[in-house]
Amino acid sequence: MSKYKEIKGFKVQTLASDTAASQVSTGAWSSGGNLNTAREDSTGAGANAEAALMIAGYTTTRVAVVESYNGSSWTEVGDLNVAKYLVKGTGTNTAALAIGGNTPAPAATGQTETWNGSSWTEVADLNVARQNMGGTGTTTASIAFGGNPGQSALAETWNGSSWTEVGDLNTGRNAMASIGTTSTAALAVDGSYPQVNNVESWNGSAWTEIAENNTARYQVAGSGSTTEGLIFGGRIISTPPAAKSALTESWNGSAWTEVADLATARGGGGEAQNISNSTSALYFGGGTPAVNVTEEWTATPAADFTKENLGQVYYNSGSNAFKVTEQSVPGGAWASSVNVNTARGWGAQGQVGNPTAALLVGGRSASPASIYLNTESWNGSAWTEVNDLNTARHAMGGAGTQTSALAAGGSPVPLGASVETWDGTSWTETTNINTGRYGSVGTGSSNSDGQIQGGETSGFKAQTEQWNGSAWTEVNDLNTARYALSGFGTTSSTQVAGGSISSSPYYTADSETWNGTSWTEVNNLNTARGGAGVGGSGTQTSGLAYGGESSPGSNGLAVTEFWNGTSWTELADLAQTRQGLGSAGTGATGALAMSGHVSTPTVTAATEEWTAPEVNKTITVS
Repeated sequence: MSKYKEIKGFKVQTLASDTAASQVSTGAWSSGGNLNTAREDSTGAGANAEAALMIAGYTTTRVAVVESYNGSSWTEVGDLNVAKYLVKGTGTNTAALAIGGNTPAPAATGQTETWNGSSWTEVADLNVARQNMGGTGTTTASIAFGGNPGQSALAETWNGSSWTEVGDLNTGRNAMASIGTTSTAALAVDGSYPQVNNVESWNGSAWTEIAENNTARYQVAGSGSTTEGLIFGGRIISTPPAAKSALTESWNGSAWTEVADLATARGGGGEAQNISNSTSALYFGGGTPAVNVTEEWTATPAADFTKENLGQVYYNSGSNAFKVTEQSVPGGAWASSVNVNTARGWGAQGQVGNPTAALLVGGRSASPASIYLNTESWNGSAWTEVNDLNTARHAMGGAGTQTSALAAGGSPVPLGASVETWDGTSWTETTNINTGRYGSVGTGSSNSDGQIQGGETSGFKAQTEQWNGSAWTEVNDLNTARYALSGFGTTSSTQVAGGSISSSPYYTADSETWNGTSWTEVNNLNTARGGAGVGGSGTQTSGLAYGGESSPGSNGLAVTEFWNGTSWTELADLAQTRQGLGSAGTGATGALAMSGHVSTPTVTAATEEWTAPEVNKTITVS
């Protein structure tokens, strides 16, 4: 007879200590063997932390010195043919390329040398001489990108015998981190002087801007793959005089997280470029002044735990407690992501999609004012312009998903009753709402199941209307008439908060909840806001309200608050103050803040992503 646990569910695992939220979160840097020759502005190659090369660099002059690492000590091996620094290395400790760099005359060179494990051979030059580039790959297939002179955007690929120019970076730069092990999948992170906070991903044919890392820097190093990598060290120009950094950040394919720092802050070191994950790394040399320090990164699980999903229970025998894995909303933070193509404010108000699949619909510019038809679609890493609205408008109520959405009402005023539905490809005009308005907010799950609340046209509105796919029905009003409010949830379970009201102080903190029949006033926001729109995302029991403005004509707010189904709690602020922003999310563990007004009349193209970290929580029984 089969046991029940073999038919359904899985065994509760017993661990001696808590499991790690992620393997990389357990990582730390430790000291390795010192280099024989201290230097900076060098490069490295290697596929693991026990087998690497340090190539060229600068002491008080350019050097051709190459050293090999065996996991504990460095040994001098065959020198490059030409002394240089600011060169780029790719490959392993037995098969590597040294690309470009700075030589006495001319300063930037296109020279390429290949290493066979015992000696270097000059091969075909780059088409454009450069130094201080990024690059990834092997001796038979590499890509080199960016560099000096200037802030170059050029990219070239190597096929084992010659270089070919390919698609340029979107943002020219030098002194960046490179992540990747092939010529068809790479990341270019930060760089330049002054530095840019910009990350681009290469797919073998084109570069796409993706989520920005947390701290911009140049002379930064990196290793790993496009789905699992690390950046470390560098210099931060915003902290004069170009302060050396020890910061380490991990990349999981969608977001950056700060992890344990280097022991020695520095930039311009070499790294084992070809390590394909974030569980190990090697960083050596750097300066200024030049150092001979080597540090090795290792990350291992804190316990032997097979996690099937969030919400999984395990037993910690060390603390004699049952634990559960979950995402901690209070520990969440906003991180910069990819800019929208068209900066705007007052796009569709309400959540249209989730953090990996969302729409930004309509909106308006700053000065001179332009009303937009534009619709942009987000796939978790890039924005793409898709088919326009039929009628340009802003400040409409929006609801639904990336493939099934609703845009109702809006401004200019003659459009206040117009409604369009989105089927994933195009917008179609449909039945008008009963009460024309702008500045309302929308909630709902699709283009056939939605609701709009509040708004303004010749006075502030309390009306709520519900959509069944063919007709709008007025249902019970909000308790407080308002416009430019925040809202999230479904047509049977909605939360609204904040907004502009008709009398002093003109901005409210009032919060109301919808039970499918009527609105009930519940605990207020901590910060009253409205004016030009407040972002919101989540469900009726787990949501966020962010941005807005707190007084007429003021700059936008960055304040973020969490709704747990009972009360509001302030959390980490947006990086960019804004009002009239677009929003998306499915709960308080993940959200998007899109574009919006930074102030009146300035608009931003910035996107930010909210993520909550994974933690272990003790289960208590009473």
